Amino acid sequence: MIRRSMRNTTGFVIAVMVVTALSAGCGDRSGSEIPTVAASDEGSGILAYAGDPDDSKLPEGLATESGSAAPPAKKLFDGWSTPRVVLLVTGQQHGYIEPCGCTQLANQKGGLARRHTLARQLAERGWSIVGLDAGNQVRRFGRQAEIKFHMTVDGLKTIGYQAIVLGADDLRLSVDELVAGIVPTAGQSTPFLCANAAVLDWTLMPDHKVIEQAGMRIGVTAIVGAQWREDVARDDVPFKDPAEGLRAVMPKLQAADCDLLVLLAHASVAESKKLAREFPQFDVVVAAGAPGDGTDPLYQPEVIEGTKAMFVQSGFKGMFAGVIGVFDDEETPLRYQRVPLDARFEDSPEMLKLLKSYQNQLETVGLSGLGLRPVSHITGNEFRGSAKCGECHTKAFAIWENTPHANATDSLVNPVERAEIQRHFDPECISCHVTGWNPQRFFPYTSGYLDLTKSVTMHGNGCENCHGPGSAHVDAEEGSTADESTLKMLRKSMRLPYAAAERKCVECHDLDNSPDFYKDGAFERYWADVEHKGLD
Repeated sequence: MIRRSMRNTTGFVIAVMVVTALSAGCGDRSGSEIPTVAASDEGSGILAYAGDPDDSKLPEGLATESGSAAPPAKKLFDGWSTPRVVLLVTGQQHGYIEPCGCTQLANQKGGLARRHTLARQLAERGWSIVGLDAGNQVRRFGRQAEIKFHMTVDGLKTIGYQAIVLGADDLRLSVDELVAGIVPTAGQSTPFLCANAAVLDWTLMPDHKVIEQAGMRIGVTAIVGAQWREDVARDDVPFKDPAEGLRAVMPKLQAADCDLLVLLAHASVAESKKLAREFPQFDVVVAAGAPGDGTDPLYQPEVIEGTKAMFVQSGFKGMFAGVIGVFDDEETPLRYQRVPLDARFEDSPEMLKLLKSYQNQLETVGLSGLGLRPVSHITGNEFRGSAKCGECHTKAFAIWENTPHANATDSLVNPVERAEIQRHFDPECISCHVTGWNPQRFFPYTSGYLDLTKSVTMHGNGCENCHGPGSAHVDAEEGSTADESTLKMLRKSMRLPYAAAERKCVECHDLDNSPDFYKDGAFERYWADVEHKGLD
């Protein structure tokens, strides 16, 4: 059995496979064929790593641990025979149920629709899959996050996840919604588990699971890191120290005579490693990570000194999945593959249906049902719309009209990609696609966009999103009571200096939405497309 092989092996090494650049369009986007990646034939040991096709972060000539240059491209899971079981590990979706951004889907990673396709492709290979998630399906609290949480739970169950942690942000949702999400459906057990945090009481959610798959017994437990204690501990969410929880659950796992022990740690990398050393019985440790740990999972698993555990990270925003193969092989019982969920994985029709249902629910509930009420802008001014600006600033307005910013709202109503899913009822989309919203906190300002038909003047990502609401400036220019000094002051207040423009742009063009925006010289090139002077 795998367990026996692991206990009898010492002095192992990691066989590392490093990525080289791949040309666009590599891999099969249609059938069950898995995309291509770089691989290495060097070495053997208890752990092996296969690499992935994301070449954007690897400089040319990057060496493996043994010092050799990156080898030629091969397919994902190259050299793998059929594993007994594969663990599909993810975490930190952080609300990104689908990729979000301005660079088209072909240039983005992540989303449940692609994750489901990956799982399906693995199953089509005849591989037996165990889905494990290290938590944090949402990033905010409130009604929209609750709707998204339930939609995600449905999606994870459809994909076939068998063990899921409630992450720190998940645990900030209302207890009623959490209970509704974790209570098992008819004939099924709940996939949720945790050894040190509970919802309402300790009996509602198990502290461990023994998953019987393909003749193996896989023991899984989970913890929420101590650093989140203040965030999640409340009367209806009891919490105890992670190590205390693991000390209580470990005898149960050992008594179950499992072939493989897995810890899902919704915790920082440092705390996860500390727990792995304190409980060296685990064969696999999956860390969700925390701010400061980096955004992407490492290309290779780590070996934690004093343990036999394969240590991997989930990464953030659901952009990657990890696949751990479990083999009847005393030399290399575990192998790892980091898989970027990019455009080579087609959208799953089932997940697209869920995404559409999610948007339909947002439409039904409406902004008021989501708890969103317009608030006054910090300046106290109101929005008048880009057309009003264009009455005087005709040349600047003409330039804006020929940019994608002018069509930002229409791109939600009539999307070019995933065209069956409209998103103009989704605050997380609206905030950067209309005029008069806070782009980072997803709420409307007084006089900003509220409705597609009633707020036509606020369509598009307009002038006032960058320059500020212009009511005082407009009223002064059109009135007759403002003196010259007041006019000059108001005109100056509407200017956006070049030095401050980039800071304003990245409120929407963040690293995930517009990765090209962060390349050297990118801002200057983008600015040339939208540059406009003041008054004609």
